[in-house]
Amino acid sequence: MLHHRFRFLLAGLLLWLTVQAAPAWAAPKLQYTLLMPAPQTHYFEVDMRLSGFRKAYTDVKMPVWAPGSYLVREFSKNVESLAAKAGSTELRTEKIDKNTWRIYHPKAQDFVVHYRVYAFELSVRTSFIDASHGYLNGSSVFMYPAEEKALASTLTVVPANGWTQVTTSLKPVAGGAPFTFRSASYDELADSPIEIGTHQVLQFEANGTPHTIAMYGNPRFDEQRLLTDMKRVCEEAHRVVGKNPLDRYVFIIHNIDRGTGGLEHLFSTTLSVSRNAYSSEASYLNFLGLVAHEYFHLWNVKRIRPVALGPFDYDHENYTHMLWVSEGGTEYFSNLITQRAGFYTPQRYLDALANGISRVENTPGNKVQSAAESSFDAWIKYYRPNENSSNTGISYYDKGELIGAMLDLMIINETKGEKNLDDVMRYLYERYYQQLGRGFTDAEYQDAVAKVAGRRYDDFFRESVYGTKTLDYATNLGYAGLQLSATPSSGEGVLGANVSTTGGKYTVTSVVRNGSAWQGGLSVNDELLAMDGIRLTDDPNKLLTARAPGTPIRLLIVRDGQTRELILPLLPIATQKYRIEMMPNATEAQQKVLRKWLPERKA
Repeated sequence: MLHHRFRFLLAGLLLWLTVQAAPAWAAPKLQYTLLMPAPQTHYFEVDMRLSGFRKAYTDVKMPVWAPGSYLVREFSKNVESLAAKAGSTELRTEKIDKNTWRIYHPKAQDFVVHYRVYAFELSVRTSFIDASHGYLNGSSVFMYPAEEKALASTLTVVPANGWTQVTTSLKPVAGGAPFTFRSASYDELADSPIEIGTHQVLQFEANGTPHTIAMYGNPRFDEQRLLTDMKRVCEEAHRVVGKNPLDRYVFIIHNIDRGTGGLEHLFSTTLSVSRNAYSSEASYLNFLGLVAHEYFHLWNVKRIRPVALGPFDYDHENYTHMLWVSEGGTEYFSNLITQRAGFYTPQRYLDALANGISRVENTPGNKVQSAAESSFDAWIKYYRPNENSSNTGISYYDKGELIGAMLDLMIINETKGEKNLDDVMRYLYERYYQQLGRGFTDAEYQDAVAKVAGRRYDDFFRESVYGTKTLDYATNLGYAGLQLSATPSSGEGVLGANVSTTGGKYTVTSVVRNGSAWQGGLSVNDELLAMDGIRLTDDPNKLLTARAPGTPIRLLIVRDGQTRELILPLLPIATQKYRIEMMPNATEAQQKVLRKWLPERKA
């Protein structure tokens, strides 16, 4: 009797162990189908098929932001009509927070979640579909199982009727249905935008890697020149780090009325430019600069990255003090890349850098917010500027570019022309991306600079990166035999406020910190009626061009429906224009630094 009971218990135990140790074929699987049955209504439809999910319920999530664009955009606001089925059986669904849905499936391991996404914001950060084409960023369209973000998946794209092209950096499934792709994880799916329609497809090869261009918008351009020049930019960008992490790369280019910039991805980028970007030399060079910036991100950000920027938390802000490196540093290198590729002369590059100095030093917020603070507060400030932003903050793009230039010159000078900031990027790539498989901390970035330079720059980082001390442009440019000059933009008095002249009304739109309007109490939204007893018929900034500083002015204004008079002390303009020029008698050591920094290469 005891023996029989033991056998029964053993059989039960074996059955339990068999259930727990599920065979490989029962592992969870994830398949997406992207549909667009009525593109003119601006909706994508998604079927999300989940197999082998054995719990009583599964939570699925929609990200709240898009990597590379540091703003919580609340993509779930565009989701509607979510429903789930196991076969023909309707499953209960419940939304449990702003971007999470719970699917109850106690008796089913396999089920399908269907939902629609309204997509009518054509920017590089969002998704869009109309009768002419569809474009999507995965984080704004595709959900993922909350506990299986690392799960591989397949995606089948079903284009709208008449559409013949699907361009993405996702790899096609071998032997699969047309337009069926695979991703190793949700991170890859979310980081691989897709262009769908009848767009033009171009190809070129750089560093042995195939590069595809999806051209939407029917722009007029010289195809051969574009392919040749983009290849030059890409190959010059490769020289910075000297390592090729690619087996393919995709440019999605939206040629529209007004461009919105670019956004980087792991094996691709989306560029949004004016369809007239190729019509003049200046605008074409700006386009190549954008190509260089977004392409260089495939190293700086996508592989060389602050520790906070991956793996991503799609539910919350991902904070870092290092966007001045990730974005500002990329802007610095993109301008170097276009210069090194022969599109700019050294002097033209210096003129652009001088304009950057003018832009930063003439922004009052540069003395209020550090580059590190600007990076950290990107989530609440950079993408949400207001009328006072220039008084309280600085762009981590602009300031980061200048910090990069100063660091580069300091390293070149310290190593007597043997090393530069390129070597810092190479070290970061090899150490943290290849060897450790992670991002770097703030301190580790400073350590990398010290390792390459052979000395530490802790005071520089503390005072001018994490503090607001003015960068020592003169000393650092002097290492390369260059001199910086600054001249006042004007010796006249200025109002210190920007004024809108819309609809015959003169309304204050912004006030400059410590200027005439600031000192005299003029405020944003004040309507200006008269100056010194004379009714205004033009922007007061134009009427003050002949006034000497120190002259008081009387303004009659309307504020909140009531008139009042203000007396402003007319102050001189505080802005300066900077210029960088070569010293006439630069030493050989200075010339060596300059040659290392700005090598002249023929096109």
